[in-house]
Amino acid sequence: MACRISELVIEAAGPDRLAAFWSEVLGYVELGREDDGSIEIGPPDVGFGGPQPTLVLSPNSEPRAGKVRLHIDVNATDRDQDAELERLLALGARPADVGQTGTESWHVLADPEGNEFCLLHTRLKPL
Repeated sequence: MACRISELVIEAAGPDRLAAFWSEVLGYVELGREDDGSIEIGPPDVGFGGPQPTLVLSPNSEPRAGKVRLHIDVNATDRDQDAELERLLALGARPADVGQTGTESWHVLADPEGNEFCLLHTRLKPL
């Protein structure tokens, strides 16, 4: 028996803003809100427990200390990498420098709260 990743929790100073950003990036919808201000987003018509993990944006007003040790990688499903990069930048992502050489096949970006993520080159089939 093995485990499966069911959800990823991201602490956020502004859960609403980050939920809106990641919903646009991933094509997710809001699944629910908790009394503590957490917002869960996930694939429409599937929600929690489907083949893709949901994201929980959990409020935390403390400043981030140091580099995040885990980051998200994303792949375009319906366009090439250059077009997807333009879309992500228009949504509020920004280029991030984590020491890359410039010869990588991926782009390192940051979400509106500075969490790094990578846009990989390979286009994946939609689920």
